[in-house]
Amino acid sequence: MIQDNLTAKQNDYAVFLPAISGFYATYVGKQRDPVNGPYVDPARLPAGIQDMEMMNWLNSKQGLFPYKWSLYSGGHANLDLNKQDWSEDMVRNREPGTMMLGDSGGFQIAKGLWEGDWKANSGCPKAQKKRESILKWLDGVSDYGMTLDIPTWVIHDKKASKACGISTLKEAVDATKFNNDYFMANRKGTKNGGMKVLNVLQGASHSDAEQWYQTMKHYCDPTLYPDTHFNGWSMGGQNMCDVHLVLKRLVALRHDNLLQQGVHDWMHFLGTSKLEWAVLLTVIQRAVRKYVNPDFTISFDCASPFLATANGQVYHEIVLPHNGKWSYRMNPIVDDKKYANDTRPYGQAVVADGFVDHFDESPISAQLQMKDICIYKAGVLKAGVADTPENRLLPDNYDVLPDVNKIGKFGKTSWDSFSYALLMGHNVWLHLESVQRANREFDKGNRPRMMWDTNGSHEKFEDIVEAIFATSDRAEAEAIIEQYDRYWMDIVGTRGFKGKKAKNSRTLFNNLFEAVDDQAEDSVQLEQALDTLIAIQEDLG
Repeated sequence: MIQDNLTAKQNDYAVFLPAISGFYATYVGKQRDPVNGPYVDPARLPAGIQDMEMMNWLNSKQGLFPYKWSLYSGGHANLDLNKQDWSEDMVRNREPGTMMLGDSGGFQIAKGLWEGDWKANSGCPKAQKKRESILKWLDGVSDYGMTLDIPTWVIHDKKASKACGISTLKEAVDATKFNNDYFMANRKGTKNGGMKVLNVLQGASHSDAEQWYQTMKHYCDPTLYPDTHFNGWSMGGQNMCDVHLVLKRLVALRHDNLLQQGVHDWMHFLGTSKLEWAVLLTVIQRAVRKYVNPDFTISFDCASPFLATANGQVYHEIVLPHNGKWSYRMNPIVDDKKYANDTRPYGQAVVADGFVDHFDESPISAQLQMKDICIYKAGVLKAGVADTPENRLLPDNYDVLPDVNKIGKFGKTSWDSFSYALLMGHNVWLHLESVQRANREFDKGNRPRMMWDTNGSHEKFEDIVEAIFATSDRAEAEAIIEQYDRYWMDIVGTRGFKGKKAKNSRTLFNNLFEAVDDQAEDSVQLEQALDTLIAIQEDLG
């Protein structure tokens, strides 16, 4: 087996964290079950993938592409660590030396999926039980874990607001502060083997974000809490999609002495999928390391590789044109029973048959044949029987019966559920490769359009960031940021809109809520999409 060691290739780039799908983790974990395993019949495994650990990037010895960083959300996890759950084993019993960031599940509160009145001091037993279990889970599985925040978009969505009992900014702030107090008082503590805690910053505008920061920043202050202070930052809401606000916040953190080496070494950006931001965050990380904290690390996550597959799409090309838009391309891919006996290499076949014009091969796809994805065979209809979807569902219409799915029905799809898992693994590799390749190309002098001020002074983004952090004078740094006010507006945010279109208003935040389609925060949407699609295709046909 030839490995593509992505851990070794990481260099000093901002760290992308695949937001592991519970669906995918189940295939790795349940295959280990000594009583009920193997989860995947060995006869179903591709010839080149005879061990599920080959698809586990957290396994440095057996994984096809070892990579030691990931995120897992409590929103779809089994929070009871006292019971063996093989579906969680990829995360619970991961290899020593890997790094796991635990998402606390604030999104689930806002969506009303974690029932209860979450207002501060509500005394709601359901909310308290979940508060206790998520903290224990985070301490048990995570190196870093996020505080249990109430995302501020909830107050702009009537359905979400009603579901969790939060209807104003003050209530969201107070409820998060209540959760923070509980975490600080009851966390296991790093000296006892517990997680390090990231202080989540929310806010639907610059002014709201500032209010949130001023309310929450003291939780990271080691002078106030020498033994229980939080250990870094997690950027949500406007903080994670508006570079103007990001730079303002980092300057404030620096001068509030809240980016200390060995104390506040990690900052995570929630739900960041735009490829240009992989480079943008690397530039910021390098500047902070140079001038403020040599150990500072920025990470970011998204669930795009998994959600794309759930929607029948496969990553197939990395596109990095100089002075253009950088992206990873994905398209709906082949699903046809006529390929069930096709032994051609998968990547070559999808190009040869015109499904895509280019296919970037991954260590997983390189082991696949067409028949490994299009697993179900078509039958032969009797002479005179019209080839219609309705007729194909009736056994009496066949001379040769087609393959049945797992519940004994004739489905329309040629994929089984393991087809999804295989393509998810491919998508994860290509997303990781795109992030690392983008950074390598940037270091060679290739750059995306948004990384320089094309409508203003034509200065490079990295030179502006260098100037901001090179000065130790706060007022001067803030003045430099404001000098490029127009440029920040042209940098497309991670939610698809540009910088200050939401700077002083909330007009886009219903759109923000609706637009969440590939973020780790929306892990429940991902799991529901997978469950629904597979149920439809395997059960209903």
